[in-house]
Amino acid sequence: MAKPTKITVETDSLMIVRGRNSTRAWCPLCGAEGEMVAIQSVGVITNLDRRAVEEWLKSGALHRSQSADGSEQICLNSILASVLNTKIDQPPQAG
Repeated sequence: MAKPTKITVETDSLMIVRGRNSTRAWCPLCGAEGEMVAIQSVGVITNLDRRAVEEWLKSGALHRSQSADGSEQICLNSILASVLNTKIDQPPQAG
């Protein structure tokens, strides 16, 4: 009688966002220069709704600063860190 073997494959993905919507600027909370994106673009990048983005902003998880023209910018490094720290609910496995 053959013994069943269970194989589990885990994958990770990383998306680097660069383009016309991001700019290089100094993030005072990171203490480094990095890519910054307009606050309106955060939901598109992270696939989160506005309420979740606001919660991350209030908690300090996202680094917010103002650009020279007065618009609000969010540090992409802080977005990446927040997304990586967010636990994704896994559906229960049948056993």
